[in-house]
Order: sequence, then C-alpha cells, then structure tokens
Amino acid sequence: MTVKNNILNHNEINHKIRRIAFQIYENNANEKEVILAGIDSNGYIFAKKLKAVLKKVSEIDPILCKVSIDKKNPLSEVKTSIPESDYKNKSVVLVDDVLNSGTTLIYGVKHFLNVPLKQFKTAVLVNRNHKKYPVKADFKGISLSTSLHEHIEVVLKGDQFEVYLE
Repeated sequence: MTVKNNILNHNEINHKIRRIAFQIYENNANEKEVILAGIDSNGYIFAKKLKAVLKKVSEIDPILCKVSIDKKNPLSEVKTSIPESDYKNKSVVLVDDVLNSGTTLIYGVKHFLNVPLKQFKTAVLVNRNHKKYPVKADFKGISLSTSLHEHIEVVLKGDQFEVYLE
C-alpha cells in the first residue's frame, strides 16, 4: 500500500500560483507581453493557471505556449505550440510542475537557447533538491529535500488541486 503525504493543499497551491505570478510580473514590469512556455502536460496546466492570475494582477499580456518534450527520449525534437518568431526577442518563462532531476527542464532550456531572447527564466511549483543537471528554478512554489525513491505527484485537474509525496 502506498502512503500519500500531503505537501500542498488546494488553497496553498493557489497561493503559490499567485505569488509566482507576482514574481513574474515584478521581473517583467516593463514588458508588454511574456511568453509562458508550459511543459506538457502538468507544466502547461500550471502555465495556464499562472496566465489567468497574471492577467488579473498586471497589464502584461501573457502568451501561452505548450512545450512538448519526449521525457523518455529528451534528445528528440522539442516542439512548441507557437512559432519561434512569436517568442524571438521576448521574455520567456519556462514552466513545469516539478523540478526533479532537471532533465526535462534542461532540454527545454536548450531548445530556447537556439533563439535570441530578451530574458529567460524558469518557474516550477515544486523544486526537489537532487538534480542531475545544473539547472535552477528562478520562481518556485516550494523546495523539498526528498529521497531518490520518493515520488512527488502534482494534481492540477478538477476542482481540488494537491501535491503529495509517495
């Protein structure tokens, strides 16, 4: 039997989303628009939630971009739902739900390094403290020290969000 240890409840997750949206706004106060590049699937859902809050708290026009990375084969082509020309010379925030080993985020970062950008930041809901790659989250909801055999599950669908440790 798997034991679920609740890390963040619905209200805490909404609070983290709001705080990260404000941090993105503070970092982009002079920008007209910001690209929120969410890694499919939970990172994209998280980016959609950030977009909704950012629209409420700022004048910035957040543009959503879905980033598709094959997590089993991260060297395969990274795809974005908007053309490169739409984020060229713009401020981009790469968004994911959990920064675990750093593999997904580092390949996402690598994709955007091929394009001249005005600014590039990363945002995650949960930052785990044992990375394989030298990648960091600029904006994070919570940092956790976990063991390698533990698993973080993020649920952002439905009407009750939660983050728990298995």
